[in-house]
Amino acid sequence: MQNQTYWQKNLRLIAKCLVVWFVVSYGFGLLLVEPLNTIRMGGFKLGFWFAQQGSIYVFCALVFYYAWAMNKLDEEFDVKE
Repeated sequence: MQNQTYWQKNLRLIAKCLVVWFVVSYGFGLLLVEPLNTIRMGGFKLGFWFAQQGSIYVFCALVFYYAWAMNKLDEEFDVKE
C-alpha cells in the first residue's frame, strides 16, 4: 500500500510539472503571444521572449524543482537510491 501511495504522489508531481511546462511553452509561447507582446521585457516583446527564452528557463527550473521534490518524497517514504 505504501508503494502505491508513493507512486501516486510521484505521478501527481510529474503531471503538475508537465502542466506548468505546457502552459508556459504552448500557452504563453503560442496561444497568448499577441496579448503578451504588448508587454516588453529587456527590450523584447514578452510573447517573443517566452517563445524563445522563457520556456527554456521554466523547463530548467522545473527540472531542479522535480529533483528537489522527489528528494523530499523519497525521504518521506524512506526510499533509498
